[in-house]
Amino acid sequence: MIKINVILNNISWTKYLKNPSSFIDQKLRSLNKKNISYKKNILVCSLLLSGTKEIKKLNKKFRNKDKSTDILSFPFYKSDELKKKIKKEKEIYLGDIIINLNKIKSKNNKSKFYEEFNKLWVHGLIHLFGNKHYKEKDFKIMNKLEKKYLKHLN
Repeated sequence: MIKINVILNNISWTKYLKNPSSFIDQKLRSLNKKNISYKKNILVCSLLLSGTKEIKKLNKKFRNKDKSTDILSFPFYKSDELKKKIKKEKEIYLGDIIINLNKIKSKNNKSKFYEEFNKLWVHGLIHLFGNKHYKEKDFKIMNKLEKKYLKHLN
């Protein structure tokens, strides 16, 4: 089972998501029902909902990039380490995801906003599982996983 602790760091998010924690919980119920990969484990992460200023600071501090971005993911484990942990431990903290409200393009259309927001947090979650997209083949693997997870959200 996947659990996400939502942290609201920018009040502007509530214009688009009245209760971000409930929104994520609802999506996770669907995902957890259909995703049998992690039934025996409790996989936990944090999702920080921020704005441009906060995410730019984090991007500079941890990635040495002095610019804003749409999403940052900070996995606690590399893919192979996580696989070993999943076999040994019941509850595992995966890491942190930060999403920048100001980079979600469809803020004027609620259904498009939800769609884009879901794509971002799912993308971040897949990074926490140890997936990267430096090479084209890795990008394709991640893209396939994202589509699978997004399909489970509906």
